[in-house]
Amino acid sequence: MDAAQLTELLAALVRIASPNPPGDTLEIMNFVANYCAAFGADVQPYAPDAKPEAASIVARIGQGNPVIMLHAHIDTVPIGVEEAQRWSMDPYAAVIREGRLYGKGSIDDKAPLAAMLAVMQGFARTQGTLVLVAAAEEEVGGQLGTRWLADHGHLPQCDFIIVGEQTGNQVATAHKGVLRATVRAAGRSVHATNPDRGVNAIVAMAKAVLALDEYHQSLRERFHPLAGSPTCNVGVIHGGSTANAVPDSCNLQLDRRMVPPEDPEAVKQELRTVLAGVDGGKATLSIENFLVSNWFESRLNTPLAKQFCESIRAVTAGDPGPVGYLPGSDAKHLTGLLTERGGEMVIFGPGSYEVAHAADEYTDLSELKATYDILNHFLHLAFKADAS
Repeated sequence: MDAAQLTELLAALVRIASPNPPGDTLEIMNFVANYCAAFGADVQPYAPDAKPEAASIVARIGQGNPVIMLHAHIDTVPIGVEEAQRWSMDPYAAVIREGRLYGKGSIDDKAPLAAMLAVMQGFARTQGTLVLVAAAEEEVGGQLGTRWLADHGHLPQCDFIIVGEQTGNQVATAHKGVLRATVRAAGRSVHATNPDRGVNAIVAMAKAVLALDEYHQSLRERFHPLAGSPTCNVGVIHGGSTANAVPDSCNLQLDRRMVPPEDPEAVKQELRTVLAGVDGGKATLSIENFLVSNWFESRLNTPLAKQFCESIRAVTAGDPGPVGYLPGSDAKHLTGLLTERGGEMVIFGPGSYEVAHAADEYTDLSELKATYDILNHFLHLAFKADAS
């Protein structure tokens, strides 16, 4: 596929709005399904009963070994009210300026998807199986998207998986995990004219916030060479009802980023210990509603992983990495697909996450073409090596 055709494919994807929330991906799923069916792929749409509009697609072509998966997500973040005012063009018009295609989702994640669709269209070998997964729900954690597909047996065991995200066309082999939780302070409300008769939940929570910040600072001592240091961020806080009453409750939501090989259960206990050490007076502090999204790490030890790095060098003459990918991805939901075959997985794609989720999001079209060329080079190398 030439650069002009690849650009038009990306533009067509961008013109299909797929914000999440609400997470309705039926239109873009149908586009991908029809595109894949047109070049002879076996196409299977899937959606969970809990959210039937969260539609994903799994397309396959070829047969035999190796089994290689290309994965990209088809939902985007929504456009916020303030962000909408900062766009300099229609975010769904796929405007091209000075070698860049602008549009919501253009880099996250429709550029990797376009490159994967294009390379799959040109795949003609029968010795080897190529699987494309265009998944819903990634932007809200992937529970009803990639994780649901994997848990319900809709995805095959693989020798190699490429998860499309923004890595500047280098290989990313690690990203952080996320643990979120709610901290609650419980006190006793009285009239503010004599507050010492009550128990101020906000004051107790203020002490907890300081303790959590101190904990965050201590996490700098832990370090992963690619994913960096773990963090603890207080993101939301609510408490009290009126200024003339002592607040009897205060809640906060925190975000604890984990790096390999941190154990989520150990991290939960660390947070409990931090709060247990807070002098909240007569107020009580508790932590609950834990939600865990695990980290990802790969080693680049298999022949296919090494061939992929070789393809990056061959196309770009640059350093393939490995690098870290600071945001999360659906890679964490796919690790179980590698166990039977001893496969590996990488995160790879054009651009930077720093232009994603923002006004005037764009894809550099020359970088997109390089993504396509790398994938094409790798697949020919991988399947030729297997057939020999």
